[in-house]
Amino acid sequence: MSNHLHALLGLKNSDQSINSIVSNAKRFLAYEIVKRLKEQQQNNVFEKLSPAVNASDSKRGKLHQVFEPSFDCKECYSETFTEQKLSYIHENPCKGTWNLAVSPIDYRYSSPKFYVTGENGEYVVTNYKELMDVDLSK
Repeated sequence: MSNHLHALLGLKNSDQSINSIVSNAKRFLAYEIVKRLKEQQQNNVFEKLSPAVNASDSKRGKLHQVFEPSFDCKECYSETFTEQKLSYIHENPCKGTWNLAVSPIDYRYSSPKFYVTGENGEYVVTNYKELMDVDLSK
C-alpha cells in the first residue's frame, strides 16, 4: 500500500518486544529512505517530511519525520483471531480507495499466493500456523 503496511510478525523465542523491533525497523528504514531520497535529489519530499518533526527532536538535530511515531499492534493469541486479521490484510488492497488488485492473490506484496499455491511472491512467507503450533494437516 502506498502509505501503510499490514503484517503478521512472528516473534517466537525473541528476547525483544514488538515495540522495540518495530521501532528499530522504522528507524533503519527511515535512514535508508532518506539516503535514497538524497541520492535522487528529491528535495520536495524533504519539504513534506521536515514540518512533522517535533520541537524536542528538532533541537536534537532531527531533520525529517519519515514514519508516524506509533503503530497499531494486535496480538494474535488464537487461530480464529489470526485468520480474521490475515483475511483483512489480504482483502485490504482490493477494497475501498486502494483497488490495487482484482483479487488478493494478484496483489504482489501480499501473502495469499503462498497460502493458496505454496509459492512465495515478493518475499518469503512462513505459515503462521508453524509459529502457533497449530496442526498443519487440517
